[in-house]
Amino acid sequence: MGIEQGGLYLGGLVDPETGERTGEPLVVESHHLTTHGVIVGMTGSGKTGLGVDLIEEALLQGIPCLVIDPKGDMGNLALTFPELRPEDFQPWMDPQEARRQGTTVTHLAAETAARWRDGLASWGIGPDRLRRLRTDAEVLLYTPGSQAGIPLNVVGSLAAPRSGFDEDPETYRDEIESLVSSLLTLADLPADPVADPGHILISSVIEEAWRRGEDLDLAGLLGRIVDPPFRQLGVFEVDQFVPRDHRTRLAMRLNGLIASPSFAAWLEGDPLDVPVVLGWGGKPRAAVIYLAHLSEAERQFVVTLLLSKVVSWMRRLPGSSDLKALIYMDEMFGFCPPTAEPPSKKPILTILKQARAYGVGLVAATQNPVDLDYKAMSNAGMWMVGRLQTERDKARILEALSSASGDVDVASLDRRISGLGKRRFLLYSTRSHPRLFETRWAMSYLAGPLTRDQIGTLVGERPTTPRAPQPAGEEPASNESAAADLTPVAPRSAVATHWMDQAAPWASTVGADPTGTVWEAAGVARVRIRYDDRAAGVDHAEEYEAVIYPLGDELGDNLISVDHDPRDLRDSAPADGRYRIPEVDISSPAFWKSLGAALKRHLDDNATLTVFKNPALGLYSRVGETEEEFRVRCRQEAERRADAEVAKLRDRYAGRIERVRHRLAAAERRVAELEVDVKTRRQQEVVAGAGSLLRLFLGGKLRSTGLSGAASRRAQTRRTEERLESARMKVDDAEADIAELEDELADQITSTVERWAEAAEEVEPVEIGLESDDIEIESLDLLWIPKAAENSV
Repeated sequence: MGIEQGGLYLGGLVDPETGERTGEPLVVESHHLTTHGVIVGMTGSGKTGLGVDLIEEALLQGIPCLVIDPKGDMGNLALTFPELRPEDFQPWMDPQEARRQGTTVTHLAAETAARWRDGLASWGIGPDRLRRLRTDAEVLLYTPGSQAGIPLNVVGSLAAPRSGFDEDPETYRDEIESLVSSLLTLADLPADPVADPGHILISSVIEEAWRRGEDLDLAGLLGRIVDPPFRQLGVFEVDQFVPRDHRTRLAMRLNGLIASPSFAAWLEGDPLDVPVVLGWGGKPRAAVIYLAHLSEAERQFVVTLLLSKVVSWMRRLPGSSDLKALIYMDEMFGFCPPTAEPPSKKPILTILKQARAYGVGLVAATQNPVDLDYKAMSNAGMWMVGRLQTERDKARILEALSSASGDVDVASLDRRISGLGKRRFLLYSTRSHPRLFETRWAMSYLAGPLTRDQIGTLVGERPTTPRAPQPAGEEPASNESAAADLTPVAPRSAVATHWMDQAAPWASTVGADPTGTVWEAAGVARVRIRYDDRAAGVDHAEEYEAVIYPLGDELGDNLISVDHDPRDLRDSAPADGRYRIPEVDISSPAFWKSLGAALKRHLDDNATLTVFKNPALGLYSRVGETEEEFRVRCRQEAERRADAEVAKLRDRYAGRIERVRHRLAAAERRVAELEVDVKTRRQQEVVAGAGSLLRLFLGGKLRSTGLSGAASRRAQTRRTEERLESARMKVDDAEADIAELEDELADQITSTVERWAEAAEEVEPVEIGLESDDIEIESLDLLWIPKAAENSV
């Protein structure tokens, strides 16, 4: 495949047997990097050059790159000289190197230009390709915490997500966690998102603001750490979970960080917004985040925030199997270790596991294999292994490759890795067999780590963003009219004065903005009311609490019922803020007296207590008892009354049933006696008849008296059978009488139960009103509530 046929031209294949280049280029399809990659090699292996080659090729393919540069080498991407003139190279020559070689800087620049021209030509790269890289792509050098390059406003990441927190709360919680972890790490404070109360508190403060679409700055964040806009964390009160003195110490510790003069640089420059940094949608850009000037804690701070923003951004991208953006980390040491859990590790693992679906690839380079979490990096589908320093490093690499793919010829890979030279790498991919290659000559001049002064030379002065022109015919808006009714001193009041606590749970109900700096007047009332109804058995007293906002001569619709407690009402004024002058005279006792009278009239006319009544049962619900609870009680009472009525029916029917049962028992005894009599007579008749016939048969003379006796016995048997039948009929009659009584009783019981069941459902509401002497205003005070300047009335 030719180098202009698409793909990433990284070098040329090498015959593993002879060690010679085969003449065939190594071109990697860009979409292969959506499964991520790892570059491993000791110092001097050519690892940085391979990373530069990779980014150059991605830019030529129109793929933007976010380059995290802890060592300062990747700024070399800006050193692309299409004409390859010595004067282009000369500013980047090291005078000490020229002295060591016994030559001049000018001569060293000429030699370097020639060497670069020849090196590129040996790889088939001419000026046209360099020119295309220079004109079709751009390289920006960001220096967070410094003005040397393009400053980056890292703390601007406290801005609320524009799409709304609830669109993807899981993603934004991860971003908050990383933000807070990195901030605490920077301040050398505990940063455990699960076990550290300070971390949980700060995360909750930021989430609460973001849910309301509110941007935060560090000053506002510190204020809310001390006085959170909520009272509970989990099941505990805030003061129990993080006592106030602990919150104050935490805020003071963070304030010490912020107060440092050097920290101002963190608040300047372009916002930490991934699409902006990448120039998304425009010319492909390599955004190099230069970190060489930062401490380890500061690097953690930047990398954690940056990659957390990447995670939030990528999750909003449509799915793609093509490589849409590449993240390159030039040194992973300390950011994703195998045992520790620095804040940066979580977003790195998230990208490795999820970014593929969105067309975002991560390539990580390291020279210390033992400092990389290979269980996590086993997600990488491409490994480029260069010369290693120790056998232990090689063993870790082979272990990682085995984890990435079980089908690995460890012995063969071991031999190939052991024989690697400078700029020689073994490419192992899950998509193809292992290949040995030599990296191509970098189109960018590899000057080595850049200093801040050199970065300043590259960046130069950036033009300021011009102010948007004012539309014709329009004058700039004036704040004079808006500020005319504002005063820095709270107006005097004839009654007690309070300030709404920003954590008051009813703040949004009255339209307050806990972060507002304009304070507006309201009334806050506590009223004792008594509901009294003798028929309903109600004598109930309760407190009614409300805020009256805005204050006016008439109560109108300004009465807002809230449940406030002493913690919601502060007695001391805030340190700053302005007060809107009320339209009513709050310094006049007559105003407050009139307002109290209006409040009493309103409650007299409108306040009611609803209870429930069951007329059939003569029952009323208790105060606070729901309709369903009252219905259950009515059913229980109806059942009790039905049981009592059924008991009376049982008593009334008991005598009748007992008499019939006696009659049945007597009839059954008579039947039993007659059955025995009939059986005996039949046996006698059979025996007597059989004897007479036997005597006649033996020759005796048959006489009429004998026949008469036999007939008499048969007649007696028949009469006994008739009496037996009569007795059985009496039994049947008694059983029928019992059945009739039981049916009659069942009907009576059913009717009774149904009647009381219907009575139980006859529930109707009853409104109990107030009389003037049932209303007592315990307090009616002035309450200042905070409002945003643009939303105040």
